[in-house]
Amino acid sequence: MRAIGVTEFGGPEKLRAVDVAQPKPEQDEVRIRVHAAAVNPTDTVLRAGGHRTEGLEPPYIPGMDAAGVISAVGTEVSTWQPGDRVMAVVVPVDERGGAYADEIVVPEDSVAAIPEGVDFAAAATLPMNGLTAHLALEQLALAEGETLAVTGAAGAFGGYVVQLAKDRGLYVIADAATADEQLVRDLGADAVVRRGADVAERIRELVPEGVAGVADGAVLDGEVAPAIRDGGGLAVVRGWNGDPGRDIRVHRVLVVHAARDHVALDRLRAKVESGVLSLRVASVLPAERADEAHRELEGGGVRGRLVLDFES
Repeated sequence: MRAIGVTEFGGPEKLRAVDVAQPKPEQDEVRIRVHAAAVNPTDTVLRAGGHRTEGLEPPYIPGMDAAGVISAVGTEVSTWQPGDRVMAVVVPVDERGGAYADEIVVPEDSVAAIPEGVDFAAAATLPMNGLTAHLALEQLALAEGETLAVTGAAGAFGGYVVQLAKDRGLYVIADAATADEQLVRDLGADAVVRRGADVAERIRELVPEGVAGVADGAVLDGEVAPAIRDGGGLAVVRGWNGDPGRDIRVHRVLVVHAARDHVALDRLRAKVESGVLSLRVASVLPAERADEAHRELEGGGVRGRLVLDFES
């Protein structure tokens, strides 16, 4: 069976097609014939050796998002059956690897139906970033009417945060480059400030007392903390361990904590179907061109998600 992975860590050129055994589902697992897998920054980190892989043998297979068709189910699975069109969040740092493969096995709770009217490529952009955005808002726990600032708002995570936050009744200030300002406004941001290392200052110009919370998709970490009021919250996505002071709570958002939260994933499906969430595909490339996708992503400026096609 084909997978796309690395046998040694390094740059995009290390990605290649490898032959791996077809996985078999255990009692509470399903096997998915993958049609599409999204490419995320965390995939490039794994490829370069930035994730813990102790105890695992190569090839190391990236990928946290997949969409496809169930091909087999475990003996205790009653929710799903072969032929169901599904999307799944995948944890790549285990012995089975990630989503860049013709077939994957995941727990049944890591799966939700593909939203109605959505193709495989678009569906593959939702699970990991959507769940991360959901977790960030859950941990910040802002009350309706409070103000949230979102950095990296034009990205996949940031865009989902903006849309989910508006659905929760929050006032949203988002950052954007000039070229992305209209996109971010279309996502629902109430106010837009210019992105950059001094974004905290520009947020404070709009909210002198400081915002209730920040969802930091731009990975500014402590640089954005001055935008937050005393006792507010900062949701970070790369495990920053700093102390911003002023009783600001740092929420380290790890999507693996929601990897088996079927209820949350299915709610995201419903948000797509109701029009709350919009799915953005930047482009679709054949799986064998994963190196190009990683190179393009690391070059910056990608809006929406690059997706690998495993159908052909």
